[in-house]
Amino acid sequence: MTSRMAGRILLIALLLAPLAAQAGPKDKDKFPFLEWTVAKLQAEMAAGRLTSEKLTRAYIQRIQQMDQQDADADYLGVNSLIELNPDAIAIAKEMDKLRRKGTVLGPLHGIPVLLKANIDTADNMQTTAGSLGLQGTPALRDSTIAANLRAGGAVILGKTNLSEWANFRSFGSISGWSAVGGQTHNPYGLDRNPCGSSSGSGAAESANFATLSLGTETDGSVVCPANANGVVGIKPTVGLTSRAGVVPISHTQDTVGPHGRTVADAAVALGVIQSPSFDGRDPATGGVPLGWQGRFPRPTNIPTDYTKFLNADGLRGARLGVTRQGIDSGPAQVVAKFDAVLDELRAAGATVIQLDGANPDVSPPFVFGGAGSPGFAVGELLVLEFDFRADVQTYFATRKGVPLAGGTLQTGIDFNNANMDAEMPFFNQDIWLQAEALLTDPNAPQNGFPVSGSGTACPCLSYNAAIAADKTFTILGIDQALSMFNLDAVVAPTDGPAWSTDLVYGDHFVFGSSGLGAPGGYPYVQVPATNIFGVPMGITFFGTAFSEGKLITLASGFEAVTHERVKNLPQFTPTIPDDHIAGEPLNFPHGNSQKSQKPDGWHPHHM
Repeated sequence: MTSRMAGRILLIALLLAPLAAQAGPKDKDKFPFLEWTVAKLQAEMAAGRLTSEKLTRAYIQRIQQMDQQDADADYLGVNSLIELNPDAIAIAKEMDKLRRKGTVLGPLHGIPVLLKANIDTADNMQTTAGSLGLQGTPALRDSTIAANLRAGGAVILGKTNLSEWANFRSFGSISGWSAVGGQTHNPYGLDRNPCGSSSGSGAAESANFATLSLGTETDGSVVCPANANGVVGIKPTVGLTSRAGVVPISHTQDTVGPHGRTVADAAVALGVIQSPSFDGRDPATGGVPLGWQGRFPRPTNIPTDYTKFLNADGLRGARLGVTRQGIDSGPAQVVAKFDAVLDELRAAGATVIQLDGANPDVSPPFVFGGAGSPGFAVGELLVLEFDFRADVQTYFATRKGVPLAGGTLQTGIDFNNANMDAEMPFFNQDIWLQAEALLTDPNAPQNGFPVSGSGTACPCLSYNAAIAADKTFTILGIDQALSMFNLDAVVAPTDGPAWSTDLVYGDHFVFGSSGLGAPGGYPYVQVPATNIFGVPMGITFFGTAFSEGKLITLASGFEAVTHERVKNLPQFTPTIPDDHIAGEPLNFPHGNSQKSQKPDGWHPHHM
């Protein structure tokens, strides 16, 4: 916990003085609003049985009890928050006052929401992206996302930790670690990694630290934390949610999306935070994502309410194309669980078409990105690095009173080198160095980015060629699969189950599917599907641009027949699995029934 976080916690603790003394983590299930949905909370507030102030205080108390490390209780803590909003209770009181007067600003009126710490708020909170280089004076202006939340009556409760710089500084990064916030842990097992740059958002949502939380995604950072932490994640079409006031990676791929414990809650949040038309600050909100550019115009009928697409029978009659995306390289029990999920899709009335893998239903197996494609967008990394160098400089120009204000990417590199002990104790900044070294001409071939996607020999891609390659990949992937097989969506395993956090070797990804839609800016929805020894694993529904409504229908239909989240809530254990890991108890002679006793000199690691 940082000194800043400690100060914010202390301030909130003083505000919470009327509440009873804290309970320990073992009392987690006594939380009165555990797993309560937006709809249920709104019904209680409308009936006068609950206030936003009471709800906000309860979430803050739970965060105090369970998010921060407690040395006296030998409790590690989830460490999903960087900061609590010192104005949260005042905002909640104001929302209660408006409600008593008959004014309800929207479906999130009085609902506490957490924001990832790379989303600007012009208040008393920091927007650091996890870096000490952005710590100091808060942002001068609300992001469009924060402004939309305030206009809709939401209570911005605090900022969540993240992988520093949204996991875009080093190829050896550790998901959930930042210099400002430290390491976030997975509430299912505190030794497990929360995954992705929106790690704190996913972990906090899973832990019931707020009703909703918001993350950002460039490729996987909404859906991967949703998968690892057992919640729903909606990654919207690029340009549906504004990036104005969000610390960037790439204007081509960045988007902001919600984490919710149900599809319904995530759908409510999407309707509030989105910009259906041009917001004046982000050109993408007036256009279309890469995959649609030059092909289709922006829809004129973008929904304002996504809850109308919820359907408990949403899978009946659906045609789903399944791509396995490397899951068969995972452990046998992981493969078996995924195959069981496919059976559940069929049982719910969907037609499942295996597009690839060992036993595809189509011949030849479908290749995403077209024949000869390596299975991923060969231009993506170049696009992200080229965008980042310019986009982050533009963002730095909006900040005052922080070390990187008005700076460039090279300023950031220099800052990290000057603060190496704090900023780079576990991994370096090789991505930044590579991005800074790129040629500035978008038509110049860039060394290290071969056309083939493998090896290092040129001919090499230019930025513009990489953009064209990513667009082609998306069209020959998602769009072609949907058209060729008359599909409602493409379905894939989201990611593998969460691995144990490794501060030496970094992240351990076995497979993942977000790269199918991310390069073209397409939407997808992750929903909990199964678990391996209690560790969550989800599936993702992919579609073309602006197909969020259809994807929500499918995801809500799957959720309604599986109830996976309800069946497998986080237990905050030190490790997961937490049984059968020490071996069977010793069998003592002479009828000794005290199996917990061990002979003198016995140690668990002796062989």
